[in-house]
Amino acid sequence: MTNQTQNRRLLMALDAKIKEVNRAIINPVLPELRLSDLTPMLEMTARARADYLQAIYEIGHASTNNAVPSSEDIERLAGLRKVYQELVSATQAFETAIEREYLDVE
Repeated sequence: MTNQTQNRRLLMALDAKIKEVNRAIINPVLPELRLSDLTPMLEMTARARADYLQAIYEIGHASTNNAVPSSEDIERLAGLRKVYQELVSATQAFETAIEREYLDVE
C-alpha cells in the first residue's frame, strides 16, 4: 500500500471522526432547525451589513475633496465592521454545521 493511499484512508477516517465528534457535541445543544429558526439570525446579519455600508456611504458623501475620514468616523466604521464580520462568521459557522450534518434540520 502506498503512502498516498494510506494518507487518503487516514484523511477519510479523520473526516468521519470530525463529523462524529462535532455532531455529538453540537447537535444536542440546538433544536432541530427549520429555515424560520435561522431567519432572525440572517436578518440581524443583513442589518449589520446595511449599517456598515450606510456608514461608509454617509462618510464618503460628507467628505469634502475626498478628505480622509475623521478618527471618529474610522472608530464608528471599525465598530460596525467588527459587528458585521462577527455575525457573518457566526452565520457561516451555522452553514458549515448544517452542510457537514452536525445539526438536525427539518
